[in-house]
Amino acid sequence: MKSTKVKAVDYDRSKTKSGILHIGVGNFHRAHEEAYTDALLRIDPSQNNWAITGAMLLPSDEKLYNALKDQDGLYTLTVCGRDGVDEAYEIGSLKEVIWAQKDHGKVIEKIADPAIKIVSMTITEGGYNIDKKTGEFDLSNEAVKKDLANPSAPVTVFGFVAEGLRQRRNAGAGKVSILTCDNLQHNGDTAKKAFTSFIKAQDPELAEWVKDNVTFPNSMVDRITPATLPADVERLNAKNGTDDKAPVYCEDFIQWVVEDNFANGRPKWERVGVEFTDDVAPYENMKLSLLNASHTLLSYPSFLAGYRKVDEAMKDKRIRKFVEDFMNIDITPYVPAPGNINLDEYKQTLVERFGNSSVSDQVARLCFDGLAKFPVYIIPNLTKMVKDGKDLTRVAYLFASYYDYLKYKTDDKGDKYEIAEPWMDAAVEKALASNDPLDFLDLPAFAGADLRNSKPFTDLYLKFVKEIRDKGAMATLETII
Repeated sequence: MKSTKVKAVDYDRSKTKSGILHIGVGNFHRAHEEAYTDALLRIDPSQNNWAITGAMLLPSDEKLYNALKDQDGLYTLTVCGRDGVDEAYEIGSLKEVIWAQKDHGKVIEKIADPAIKIVSMTITEGGYNIDKKTGEFDLSNEAVKKDLANPSAPVTVFGFVAEGLRQRRNAGAGKVSILTCDNLQHNGDTAKKAFTSFIKAQDPELAEWVKDNVTFPNSMVDRITPATLPADVERLNAKNGTDDKAPVYCEDFIQWVVEDNFANGRPKWERVGVEFTDDVAPYENMKLSLLNASHTLLSYPSFLAGYRKVDEAMKDKRIRKFVEDFMNIDITPYVPAPGNINLDEYKQTLVERFGNSSVSDQVARLCFDGLAKFPVYIIPNLTKMVKDGKDLTRVAYLFASYYDYLKYKTDDKGDKYEIAEPWMDAAVEKALASNDPLDFLDLPAFAGADLRNSKPFTDLYLKFVKEIRDKGAMATLETII
C-alpha cells in the first residue's frame, strides 16, 4: 500500500500487542477509535500494548474481513478537509481481524485473553436489543433465546461476550471494561443493562462476578463517516496512489469524550485529543440533540426532494434554514453547553460539517434505521417541547416527511426508491397501510412522547401529511421557514 501521498505507518507494528478487542469493524470505528489509537502509537512507544484486534460477527462481514485479512489489517483513511484539502493516512493500529463465522472460538478466546483489557464495540443504536416500549432488554428475542440455551455456541454479541467473560473468570484473567462507541445517550449504561440482563438470565453466578470485575464507561463519539461505495474505492485509490481493498474516508472533525471508568487500565488517548471526564451526559446531550437530531431532521425532506448527497441538500437555502431554525429555536433551550464549549460556534461548525463537499455524505445513510434513531435523537427533546407548549411546527413536519418516505417510496420528482429499515415489522406495516396517519404515531419508536394525545402536534402533523402528498415535501417546507 506504499504511496507518496499517504502518511505511512512509522512505528514497528511487530512490537505492538492487542490490548483492545473491538466488536464491529465498520467504517466509523476505522475512522475513529482506530484513528485515535494509530495517532497514539505514532507518538508514544510505551503504548504498544494497546493495539486493537477487530472481531466481526455477521455473515455480511465476509468481504471486509477478507480485504483486511489480505492487507494484514492495514488500510487507508482519507480525512476530507472543509477547506478542500485532504490528508491520507495508513492506519496500523488494527493488529488482526477475526471473523466469528470462520472461527467463533477465537472471538471467545480473545475476550478471555488477559492481555485484552478493553472490549469496545460499534453494533449500531439498535444493536443492544432494548425493547422500545419497556426500555428493558428483550429476552424473548429468538437469537437471544438460542444463546441463553447454548452458551458455548453463541450467535449474538451478548452470547459471545458472556462466554468470553465466563472463560475469563475461570482462567483468572482479570478485570475488563466494555466500552461502547455507539450513538446512544448514556451508551455505557445501555450496554450495562443489555449485557448484565443477558448474563443474569443465563448464568447468575457470572452476573455476580461481572458486578465486581467489569465496568461500562459512557462515551460520546463524533465523526461523520460515509459508507464507502465501490465508486469511492476507485476514487480514493486513484487519489492516493494506492490499491486498498478497504479504504475509508471521513470529515476532518473528530471528537471523543469518555467517562474515565476503566477496570484494568486504558490507553493514554488524551495525548491525541480524547477528552476524559467524570460525566459524559452533557456532551452526549449536546451531540445527540444537535448533530444527530439535525441529521435526522434534514434526511427525509432532503431525500423526498430528490437530494442524495448531504452537502448538496445543505446548499439548498430552504433546508439550511430549516436545520438552523431547529437547532436555534427548538433545541438550544434544552442543551446546556458542557465544559468550555461555545454552543454558537458548535452549531456553526455543524452546519459547515454538513455542507462539507469533500465528505459528501449520503442522505440515504442518514435515512437508514429511523425507527432506532427517533427514540434516541428526537423523542427525548420532543417530549419536553410538548410538555412546555413549544412550537411543534418543524418536528411535526419531520414526522410527516418520515411517514411519507416510508409509506409511498416515491420522491417529489416521481422517482421510486427502496427503504432500509431493519426494525420494520408487522406493526409498522399495519400502521403504514392504515388510512389514518395518526396510527403511525402509535408505534413503539415514538411511545415516549404520547404524540397522539397532543392536539397541537396532531393538527400540524395531519396538515403536513396532506400537503406533502398534494404539493411535495419542498413546497410544504417553504410554508414553514
